[in-house]
Amino acid sequence: MTHLTMTAAFCPSSAHVARLSSAGTILNKAATAIHWMEAFHNHPLPKFTRGFVTRLRHDSSFQKDSDDHRNETSQRGRDAVTLLPTYLADARAAPEHALQLGVAENYLMQEELLRHLNTLNSKIDFSADMIFYQSTQGRVGTRRAMARFMNQILSKDYVFHEDHMVIGAGCNAVLENLAFSLAEHGDSVLIPTPYYAAFEFDLVARAGLRIQPVPTFSCSEVGMEVCSSSPIPREAYYPNRASLDAAYNVAEKQFNSRPRILLLSSPNNPLGICYPASVIEECIDWAEEKGIHLISDEIYAGSVYRSTDDSTEEFVSVAEVAARKGRLLGSNIHIVYALSKDFALSGLRVGALYSENKDIALPLQKLNDLCQISSQTQVVVEHMLDPELNDSWAHDFLAESHRRLNDRCKSVETLLEELNVPFLSGEAGLFLWMDFREFLSTSGSDSEKERTLYLKLLQDYGLLFTPGLSMRTETPGFFRFVFTAASTEENFSEALRRIKQFVIEQRN
Repeated sequence: MTHLTMTAAFCPSSAHVARLSSAGTILNKAATAIHWMEAFHNHPLPKFTRGFVTRLRHDSSFQKDSDDHRNETSQRGRDAVTLLPTYLADARAAPEHALQLGVAENYLMQEELLRHLNTLNSKIDFSADMIFYQSTQGRVGTRRAMARFMNQILSKDYVFHEDHMVIGAGCNAVLENLAFSLAEHGDSVLIPTPYYAAFEFDLVARAGLRIQPVPTFSCSEVGMEVCSSSPIPREAYYPNRASLDAAYNVAEKQFNSRPRILLLSSPNNPLGICYPASVIEECIDWAEEKGIHLISDEIYAGSVYRSTDDSTEEFVSVAEVAARKGRLLGSNIHIVYALSKDFALSGLRVGALYSENKDIALPLQKLNDLCQISSQTQVVVEHMLDPELNDSWAHDFLAESHRRLNDRCKSVETLLEELNVPFLSGEAGLFLWMDFREFLSTSGSDSEKERTLYLKLLQDYGLLFTPGLSMRTETPGFFRFVFTAASTEENFSEALRRIKQFVIEQRN
């Protein structure tokens, strides 16, 4: 969804803004729309819009001083900005009364984290080897600690070697470097829908790849007819050979783009569910038959908070699938992970990449030179993760985190069941996938209908959720509720109250 779509909703004549589509780039269209709105100085804009416009105008890429000034920003720099998810800008410019429930951060374990980090900092002294250049792959101790930790949360039976590990500045950095090393500019990355919206920035902005969504509804066993009703069963979201083949053919034949990577997210963001082992195995077999790489984003592997029952699935890593088959991941299966979610440490910027592909080992190390993390941070991470150094702290921390995640998820599910609002039963991650299709307007395009509902939730009820279409879901009206983003229990309770108020008032 573009910035133009966001601003057009507030213009006196959205048709006028729509005519701006002849402008050269999405960014220029958005800037032109903003200038046009300013001309209506006697037409008051909502506070939310004024804040958004102000933010854009203060950004150098949106300045309108002169054509020469705008040309100081490269075209590719301007294009990169348009790839960012709109909801991130909305979060920064939201009304004061709004509760931020759309960005996946976890506030549930803040006190425990700060206490432990402060204790570690008081105990760790700088050594001489920490003040000079570090191995671009990451310190040996940090990579070894991460490998041991992966044995705890991904697979106890797979042997992770620190030599195959790269530690970089966040999951997005190591993912971008991996994709850069595996594919050429213009090649396609297949991603089952819905998917984490920022993948489009991470893989396109600099790596120059093309995202090919893999819609699953029409190719699922339950069928498209079932998916048009409520609730949608989780099986409808599982990728299979039919959906993968269809997406592969679209990329190759319609866009003349070579499919090079299949990117899976399990536990899945935004669905909050785990793919069954059978689905993972089918994707691995399909990728190997097609001769393409499979990247498994397992950043929520340590946030699986429900044991398996009839309504949930066991989390199974691609490493565990390999271990069960007595094989290695090999050259074509790769794992990315980070501490941003399970440990709520998005500010430390610690990502990990595991790949046994020897051909890309050197490029990955050299590219990581641009996104290393400090030696001090690496030593802290080593003491946090290595069971030989932390007296089972990481295990105990995650156990308590699982309890709190489960409690919050239960509270949301109980409310939605009471209100008879469909949702996907959660089992992992920091969020719940809610079906608000009932509240969509009957007129307009899919994007217009969802945008209208999204803004009503935000402006009238102060609820900032992640809109489903920003994550390329196949039908409008779904929202991701990040229940850990409420920084206090009071804010969380207020969010539930507002949801109830919204549902009751809309039905009346």
